[in-house]
Amino acid sequence: MSDLSSLTAVRLLEGFSSGDFSPVEATRAALEQAEKVQPHVNAFVRIDGDDALAQARESTERWRRGDPQGPLDGVPVTVKDILLLRGKPTLRGSWSSSTEGPWEEDAPSVARMREAGAVFVGKTTTPEFGWKGVTDSPRHGVTRNPYDTSRTAGGSSGGSSAAVALGAGPLSLGTDAGGSVRIPASFCGMFAIKPTYGRVPIYPASAFGTLAHVGPMTRDARDAALLMDVISEPDARDWSQLAPPHGSFSESVKDGVRGLRIAYSPDFGGRVEVEPAVAAGVRRAVERLAELGAVVEETDPGFDDPIEAFHSLWFAGAARVTQHFTDEQREAMDPGLREVSEDGASRSALDYLAAVDVRMALGKQMGVFHETYDLLVTPTTPGTAFGAGLEVPEGSGYRRWTQWTPFTYPFNMTQQPASSVPCGLDGDGLPMGVQLVAARHRDDLVLRASHALYEAGAADVPAPALAGAE
Repeated sequence: MSDLSSLTAVRLLEGFSSGDFSPVEATRAALEQAEKVQPHVNAFVRIDGDDALAQARESTERWRRGDPQGPLDGVPVTVKDILLLRGKPTLRGSWSSSTEGPWEEDAPSVARMREAGAVFVGKTTTPEFGWKGVTDSPRHGVTRNPYDTSRTAGGSSGGSSAAVALGAGPLSLGTDAGGSVRIPASFCGMFAIKPTYGRVPIYPASAFGTLAHVGPMTRDARDAALLMDVISEPDARDWSQLAPPHGSFSESVKDGVRGLRIAYSPDFGGRVEVEPAVAAGVRRAVERLAELGAVVEETDPGFDDPIEAFHSLWFAGAARVTQHFTDEQREAMDPGLREVSEDGASRSALDYLAAVDVRMALGKQMGVFHETYDLLVTPTTPGTAFGAGLEVPEGSGYRRWTQWTPFTYPFNMTQQPASSVPCGLDGDGLPMGVQLVAARHRDDLVLRASHALYEAGAADVPAPALAGAE
């Protein structure tokens, strides 16, 4: 990667302020990376070079006058193609989506980024309607891992994770209804946080309801805190949003972990089989948190796997989003999405409400758990990236993506904030992730502990070789 394409957003802003380089130069570097890596990983639905450079020129002039528009002025960013971006089609990985406009609205988080001066490089790939934990779709094909293109980037925000990892802009917006920013962050060696539900306003509402969160996908936790300060601002279109946060995430992220009470659950009480390399990487991260002054106890929240309740909620959402499809549209769907939609349509309202009961009980259990522990630490995923174009790992015997993501989707059911932080590479050179979870409304604790790992050098992983490939 060029020097500029490898910098964090915070570092780019420092350079803009000092005059060391300009938003035009940073945007050109991001666009060059996007064009260079796109044939290898398929991270983008569209790359908007002309528009991005026009935005960057306006930003450069503002910096020249000493009058930046906002806290992201001139920073190249990308947006998952689930979220509305004004003037551009939002296709959601589906042949059922029309390219016809007028595309007059930004999603709330996109609007806040635009107001803050961000430069929009393009839109990133997603599986159809973001329905699974890997990224491939009938419309846009397979998105591949920057560390090994025979492997998946994860999903459903796999395009965003690959774009950030490969230098096509340091900030991206993803969505997460079952692990969809954390899984690809773990697989691609970068950072992501799923904020507390409602912390970042959403519009239009997701078909997957209050499971779905919008979150930052970034180079490190400090960049994510910066982006959270921007996208946590209110938007009248989301009736379920939270009140604006008290204080700045960018400031609170510096407070460290000394005295924080951390519960370390390596395998959910023996319920999950974790690859040895991943287990070792997570343990090293936990040991570093202890060295930094956290009080660590190996324990477990003790809940049963809520997979069937999650399926009732998730499959119902899939059925809803495809409810009005024509026979022709159904034929063009991802076969897996078609299966889960049919499953969801066959379940009753009582099945759905029973799943809500499970969700409420799990939320109570985790609320009580966090009266004792500030953070829960687990692996993000039990293993590293597997073959591209597959929903489940080869030879696993699994049927659905939820079976290999037991650490992520429970915390969508409880609406808690959770991050994925890199914790090294396995023997095949593939990134691994450690997940940090806090009580609802304590996004600050997740960001603080994540930033502490970066500051201590515990989250550093080598850049993918593809980033520098010609």
